[in-house]
Amino acid sequence: MYFQHVYDKSLAQASYFIGCQKAGVAIVIDPKRDVDTYLEIARQNNMKITHITETHIHADFLTGSRELAKLTGADMYLSDEGGEGWLYEFPHIGLNDGSVIKVGNLSLKVLHTPGHTPESISFLLTDHPASNEPVMLFTGDFVFVGDIGRPDLLEKAAGISGTKEAGAKEMYKSIAKFNALPDYIQVWPGHGAGSACGKALGAVPSTTVGYEKVRNWAFQYPTDEKGFVKYLLEDQPEPPKYFAMMKKLNKVDRPLLTEVPKIKKLSNKEFKSALDKGIKLLDTRVKTEFSEGFIPGSINIQGNNSFATWAGWMVKYDEPFMLVADESQLDDLMRKLMRIGLDNVYGFIDTVNVWIELGNTLETTKVISVNELDTLVKNNGIQIVDLRGESEYKSGHISKADNVFVGTLQENLNKISKDKTTVLYCQSGDRTAIGYSLLARNGFKNIINYSGGINEWVNMGLPIISEN
Repeated sequence: MYFQHVYDKSLAQASYFIGCQKAGVAIVIDPKRDVDTYLEIARQNNMKITHITETHIHADFLTGSRELAKLTGADMYLSDEGGEGWLYEFPHIGLNDGSVIKVGNLSLKVLHTPGHTPESISFLLTDHPASNEPVMLFTGDFVFVGDIGRPDLLEKAAGISGTKEAGAKEMYKSIAKFNALPDYIQVWPGHGAGSACGKALGAVPSTTVGYEKVRNWAFQYPTDEKGFVKYLLEDQPEPPKYFAMMKKLNKVDRPLLTEVPKIKKLSNKEFKSALDKGIKLLDTRVKTEFSEGFIPGSINIQGNNSFATWAGWMVKYDEPFMLVADESQLDDLMRKLMRIGLDNVYGFIDTVNVWIELGNTLETTKVISVNELDTLVKNNGIQIVDLRGESEYKSGHISKADNVFVGTLQENLNKISKDKTTVLYCQSGDRTAIGYSLLARNGFKNIINYSGGINEWVNMGLPIISEN
């Protein structure tokens, strides 16, 4: 058996390439949309991708199953569980609890494991030349390292009311099914630390059934379904806005994108025309460069591993947008964008000097130190805004700070004072840079960026207030 774990750090998302070396055939589980990765693995190992499958209809990334099927001719094996409203709406080979996929001398048995979503399935892999006992379980968003999948995404992100409690109870039943498996089986989940599909995912890529039985909180409620449901649903992080669109695009038929798109470099004239039309501009430079000089109205979303997530919060799927980015970063940025279906990129400029060449002046960010903020905290004439998520805020925040999550800041501008000076902070400064640029874009003038964040504040021994 050939096995390769493919991990996308930008979305903390795992996919798997598994092949039978004797037969020269392979299956890919939960492929990302830039599928050239799997084609290259197949080429290097003289294998043909003949099977493609998914653990469920994903909400956090746009799968590449259909792109990969188009390029390879492989069959798609997808869940037919979950009932009406939870079925894939394009041709595929349906899977149900107990179904078996054969890939050369390998077999993958389907376990229906609902909870995260009604149609969720897991795959129990047996490598028959080695043993007739299963050796690996691919759990998708069912069981993670140290955590389990959240059942509230359908309600919070997709707007399907009344699903989270039912999903939590289904998850409780699925956990019992997992608990019955042999301890030695390796567990390979769909996500790692940093994913919004759970609240406490571990950083290591895999685990075992036995380890999770001992260490995972979800297995500590063997006779307490009510306690399990309560703990599972509380303090989950805010699901990104784009999750609702992912759920739709992964379920219905859609246009395919079989290669990483190229992006046009805009001339000064084209750039000015685009700005005049109101086309949104995302500045992907690091926050320190942005603060030293930025184009008015631009939004600072750094081109790091969180780029796609924050772009998904700030950009609508039906609107074009532009980038400020170094040309050497474009392939990476476009991959990150295509993985969540943000394909409507109008073009890019590689320097903010374009704005100066057009006869304009850059704006700068007002940044303060921790000592300056400590002084301002004692001033009742200012507003302090914590841009982190609600659970982060409750775990410890600066005195008098209001909580406005940066992902929903555009919908909550009325909570920001235009009369007082407003100081923004987050955990370590990245979200503050986004928040500052959003407020500046919306005409706020009296805003200050405390870029050190709560991390620096606590390390300096300054007080925080906890609501937990």
